[in-house]
Amino acid sequence: MKQSLKDILVVCDIDNTLITDTMELPACNLEMIRLFCTLGGHFTVASGRTPASIRTAVRDVPINAPVIACGGAMLLDTQTDAVLYAKRLNETAATWLLNGVLEHFPEVGAEVMTGSGEIYIVNASPYTEKHIRDESLSCVWCPPGEVPSGWLKVLFAAEPQLLAQVKQYVAQQVFSDIQLVETNRVYYEIMPENVNKGECLRLLCQKMQIPLENTVAIGDYYNDIDLLKTAGRSVAMGNAPWEVKQAAGVVTGDCRDGGVASYLYQLIKEYT
Repeated sequence: MKQSLKDILVVCDIDNTLITDTMELPACNLEMIRLFCTLGGHFTVASGRTPASIRTAVRDVPINAPVIACGGAMLLDTQTDAVLYAKRLNETAATWLLNGVLEHFPEVGAEVMTGSGEIYIVNASPYTEKHIRDESLSCVWCPPGEVPSGWLKVLFAAEPQLLAQVKQYVAQQVFSDIQLVETNRVYYEIMPENVNKGECLRLLCQKMQIPLENTVAIGDYYNDIDLLKTAGRSVAMGNAPWEVKQAAGVVTGDCRDGGVASYLYQLIKEYT
């Protein structure tokens, strides 16, 4: 028996996938998502953004399934604002590594995300300022020792050449219970060990009682690879790095050209 769109869950990255690097949502993406949901499909997003930032970025998008936020550290019901799952950082290990990076690279910007996605700027830089401005985030400035408990992740923000030096430094350190993830050319994040978008997708499927083979993941960057490998179908954007395209079953158009809409159009044709 052929499945219908009511059986399908599409999970889409936000930045440089659903919306462009200038924070614009291509009109064709919005219209095709609306059609997909009207026909019964389930659509949600998976992002490193905070819940508040996700709401701002996709405020016009008809999301009808829980959202994967904070890179997979949080699963959120956007209808009720209920946190369905949250994985906290080992704060001892994260604080030790954060202090070490800032001691060796004082020009690197650093943010700590806690609780339901609150942002604490522990070392300001032009890159943290841009991050806050681009995503319309509210934040608090404070030293690392004064950040409340319940850390979800730490974000380092700097130019790519400087982040490359940070990665070399981190590679020489010994730590446990945490991992480092590149989420953008200018962002490098401390995350809880074994937390990623793919593992959070498994939990989402359990809660929605949707088989993994009925899921479609769409992404553009290295932190989407686990998501692409976990989903039943995987789609890389045309603007994705080569390694991300290699991890996907299908490559669609560029973000700016509405690559998400192009794939959803083909998916709708397949099931209707």
